[in-house]
Amino acid sequence: MTSPGYRRLIVTRHAKSDWDDPSLEDHDRPLNGRGRRSAQELGDWLASRGYEPEEVLCSTSLRTRETWDEVARMVLEVRPEIEYLPGLYHATPEMLLRALHGAKGQTVMMIGHNPGIAEFAAMLPARPPLEPDFRRFPTCATVVIDFAAPEWSEVKPGEGSLLDFVRPDGR
Repeated sequence: MTSPGYRRLIVTRHAKSDWDDPSLEDHDRPLNGRGRRSAQELGDWLASRGYEPEEVLCSTSLRTRETWDEVARMVLEVRPEIEYLPGLYHATPEMLLRALHGAKGQTVMMIGHNPGIAEFAAMLPARPPLEPDFRRFPTCATVVIDFAAPEWSEVKPGEGSLLDFVRPDGR
């Protein structure tokens, strides 16, 4: 839990999706087995570090919703409010920031798509991690960033403190 006057953001790219059915629209692609395992690993990782969101802002695509469903298997003290936002589907970093500015919880998780989610994650911390996977922000990559801001509307790019970065691989 973060202190009053601080906000914690968990930014996640959806887990690995299934490309086996070429007739599916991009929005309707589900996770594959590796993606489900990665998202479950992510849930365990978040819980083990006490990174429990109070609010989840999630794209409406099937793969982002399934990513949250698998992450949510973690043992949580409180179930977060979940908002599925059509505008997060392939959103730009600016669109993601606008959505974040409307958040209410002290700890918020956002689940989206590349390239926007990677660019969003990279623009937020004052110092991004040096890990090569951070710039690529592969499937299920997750970064945790704290902000010294009493409200989400006051969060600005380049002002976050990077806490953690992980890339579960589901293998």
